[in-house]
Amino acid sequence: MDGSVHGISLEDQIAQWRSYLNRRQAIHSVDVAELEDHLREQVEGLTSAGLATDEAFLVAVKRMGDLDTLSREFAREHSDRLWKQLVVSSSDTGGVAPAVRKDALVALSFAVLAGIAVKVGIELDLANSVYVRNMSFVVLPMVAGYFAWKRQLQPRLLVVLGVVIGGAMVFANVYPHVPEGSTEILTAIHLPIALWLAVGIAYAGHRWRQGGGRMDFIRFTGELLIYYVLIAIGGGVLTAFMAMIFQVIGVDMEPFFEAWMPSMVVGAVIVATWLVEAKQSVIENMAPVLTRLFTPLVTAVLLGFLATLLWTGRGINIERDALLAFDALLILVLALLLYSISARDAAKPAGAFDVLQVVLVASALAANAFALWAIAARITEWGLTPNRVAVLGVNVILLINLAWSAVLYVRFLRGSGSFSTLEKWQTDYLPVYGAWAALVVIVFPPLFGYR
Repeated sequence: MDGSVHGISLEDQIAQWRSYLNRRQAIHSVDVAELEDHLREQVEGLTSAGLATDEAFLVAVKRMGDLDTLSREFAREHSDRLWKQLVVSSSDTGGVAPAVRKDALVALSFAVLAGIAVKVGIELDLANSVYVRNMSFVVLPMVAGYFAWKRQLQPRLLVVLGVVIGGAMVFANVYPHVPEGSTEILTAIHLPIALWLAVGIAYAGHRWRQGGGRMDFIRFTGELLIYYVLIAIGGGVLTAFMAMIFQVIGVDMEPFFEAWMPSMVVGAVIVATWLVEAKQSVIENMAPVLTRLFTPLVTAVLLGFLATLLWTGRGINIERDALLAFDALLILVLALLLYSISARDAAKPAGAFDVLQVVLVASALAANAFALWAIAARITEWGLTPNRVAVLGVNVILLINLAWSAVLYVRFLRGSGSFSTLEKWQTDYLPVYGAWAALVVIVFPPLFGYR
């Protein structure tokens, strides 16, 4: 039985169909998942009746209806998801909908719990290193808990989450770390990465195994960052305003800020999470817009750096801070690539922006080659340390991701590969970062003598 449509596999066809719906503002990713399940059921039923796979797909899509019409129907039925309904209250119901109110109260409860946990840690006067090492457990399990409640996760997934979070807590605290030593600092840095992927399991639920579920989590991460930054800016303005007006009556608000600001900073993560979930797809296009803006700028900076490096013949500073800056650069390039992929219609042909993306990735790979040379020189001269091995590992992981992304992108530009293959590579590679973070937390301390 032929499983392709004009040489494109059924999965690629469904990926293009899903990609189109994901870009309709009126449709939730959860709705798309339900529609996809229905589409697959239609295809399966038609193939069981004797149709070829390509015929079954075309008939099933036809039965689902015109995609633009479908989007308009969702817009009419779910108008509260659009810009005109940014506020939570509804004039039609005379107030806040019960489901929305319950959702907000649950999110607020998790935010308060996180804030209390921070306050308790401060009041107990825990050692600074112990506090920093366990900071991830103050907020990320709360976010996972909110999604576990919101998604009504199956008991099996709840057990998986409990094992991951519980195991992380054990490994973060059972080792006899040298206070403020390298392995302890690396644990504090990498633990949030591993736990954030655990949040992804709670967010996507059973769809975590699917590329679409992981891509939805990537989109959520970008939206969460945008919301949190907006909340932080607003909070900063409010704090300054409070300080000024209370100063007029001779009241110093600084002790209050020092006592409660850490709790508010942590609680804002859960509040931002709720806002993203409540107003999903309202600003989901902001991350792609920022990507369109910064991709040419970052590309120009990288090309200018490489040109200057070759012109002057200067080597890269091999100090740790400089190498960390290169890691941050590669992460930025990866983020730009990810969010451009997440917002692109896989069915559209290659364009000028796709060429620019390849130039961006190629220039980042060239810069990373110089950074790897500097890391190798540092290791050769000074030997292996936890920090150097961690930086080297991150560079290699990013190098593999970006290098193969460049290959797949070039194939797409040449017409010998599909864009959905590139998207699948990114979502399939996501667990690698979690695995590396877990490796650093679990293996590095005993490997390097807990120093």
